[in-house]
Amino acid sequence: MSAYNIEIQKIKKSRRDSVDFNQLKFGDRFADHMFECEYKNGEWSNFKIKPYGPIQMMPSANILHYGQGVFEGMKAFCHKDGKVNIFRPDKHYERFNRSCKRMNIPEVPKELFISALKTLVDLDRKWVPIDRFKSLYIRPFVVATEEFLGLKTSTTYKFLIITGPVGNYYSEGIKPVKLTTMPEYVRAVKGGFGDAKVPGNYAGSLLPADLALKQGYTQVMWLDAVEHKYVEEVGSMNMFFVIDDSVVTPPLGGTILPGVTRRSILDLCSEWGIKVSESKISVDELMDAHNAGLLSESFGSGTAAVVSPVGLIHHDGYNIELDREKMGPLAQRLYDGITSIHHGDAEPPADWCMII
Repeated sequence: MSAYNIEIQKIKKSRRDSVDFNQLKFGDRFADHMFECEYKNGEWSNFKIKPYGPIQMMPSANILHYGQGVFEGMKAFCHKDGKVNIFRPDKHYERFNRSCKRMNIPEVPKELFISALKTLVDLDRKWVPIDRFKSLYIRPFVVATEEFLGLKTSTTYKFLIITGPVGNYYSEGIKPVKLTTMPEYVRAVKGGFGDAKVPGNYAGSLLPADLALKQGYTQVMWLDAVEHKYVEEVGSMNMFFVIDDSVVTPPLGGTILPGVTRRSILDLCSEWGIKVSESKISVDELMDAHNAGLLSESFGSGTAAVVSPVGLIHHDGYNIELDREKMGPLAQRLYDGITSIHHGDAEPPADWCMII
């Protein structure tokens, strides 16, 4: 039993019937309830689950002016026998608190995080879509709330969790996406907070992302901030390349978000006996591999998209063209393997699933 006494205020009438689960987009529908608690005087308290709705915050709150906040992205899936599976909560919790540490935010105790997560998802379990290609997206986040306009670490915070049913992250569905580089912009530098899940990382990517969309691409494939040639990540996913029967992914080094799905793919490839290299790869090396006929697949990974095939990469007037119609064989195997674990059709490695 949890040591945290969570007060539950149930909504009077569910909004679920007003949502068309056959036409779900990503991130525009929200379940009936949310979790909220606060940090002050050195401790977390006032634990509540209440109807989803506005939160109270003063206009001088730290988060609104200096961006001291972090968030996480997780998913719950319809499991066999009518149960619900929250995928890899321990790994998401670890990354959440690493982000908190980088932003000088007090740690959220693991028991509080897991207890709030389980209680909220269990209460709104009817919001978990049955469809295999849909899920309940879970967004835990912390924001600094102290009323003070001087630049300093806040002394008060709110920790919240909201959820909502989602469809595919990209409008293309699971069809191959088109990426482009933009060397004139950078996402992160070593010593910064590129490996933390914080609002500023994403806000800074919006202008280049919009420019890419106007040029007909899905997203930007970021290059390193120093030499502007080594592949790092796409804003919503980590990158993988299949070159001469070996899987290559850029190494973590402080500028790339350590994706939970990325880790899952590395674990599965190891289990399947597939050679994987976490090593720096330049966009020029990608072009050379493509010209030599050695680059057979490229795909991204992330909680939102799971596995997203890449059909085209543009750089400096050159197009790396791959399969524009469907996933490659390894991407498909990984997608099928991970989604089978999501829905209970395959036995997961230890500690990957929390069934409620």
